[in-house]
Amino acid sequence: MRLSCAQRLRKFAPILVLAAGFTVFFILGLDRYMSYEVLRENRLALTGFVEGHFGLSVLAYCMLYSISTALSLPGGALLTLTGGFLFGSVVGAAASVIGATIGASIVFLAVRVASAEMMRGRVVSGLQRMRAGFKENALYYLLFLRLVPLFPFFLVNLASAFLNVRFSVYLVGTFFGIIPGTTVFALVGSGLGEILAHDETFSISSVFTTEIVLGLCGLSVLALLPAVYKHYRRWPDG
Repeated sequence: MRLSCAQRLRKFAPILVLAAGFTVFFILGLDRYMSYEVLRENRLALTGFVEGHFGLSVLAYCMLYSISTALSLPGGALLTLTGGFLFGSVVGAAASVIGATIGASIVFLAVRVASAEMMRGRVVSGLQRMRAGFKENALYYLLFLRLVPLFPFFLVNLASAFLNVRFSVYLVGTFFGIIPGTTVFALVGSGLGEILAHDETFSISSVFTTEIVLGLCGLSVLALLPAVYKHYRRWPDG
């Protein structure tokens, strides 16, 4: 059954809203506030507000992180550092993981609705096999993609929706897969106060040392082992 233009527009409306939000963000020049310098200049105001309104601050931070992730805005690493700086490593990491998971879920659901229409009757056999293979071991693959710091967060969101991953699997894989990397940034952020207070320079890229990258890659390999084992068991003996 062919859908009317109005029905198709409704299916694409969620992703169009996210795209419009992304565009408006840059048109208004809000990206200039996503910088280490802005955090340094406003650190006293931010910490003062958090001390007086801790619960409200955590809630607002979660909402901000969710919106930022849903719109696929740059600056997720800086937001996570800020969470660690304002709330400490534990609360900062937890709030960041929750906010990122909510935002990623919004993207996933919006793209899932749109991709279902785009894929209707147009999925070639190769893509069908890819979707089937990914879906079979989706949790392991998702954990791998989330753990390795080489894959852009928003691309994993899009790919998961196009490859027809179940939402429950996507939710679990995203939530647990981003915990290690997020915790690293929150821990660094919790010690950012001294650097900010002394006006020292800081580079976000310096967080990913060789040891941390190797550690995350090691975890990602462990996440793939069950899928490799399942595949190996199917090979004929001999």
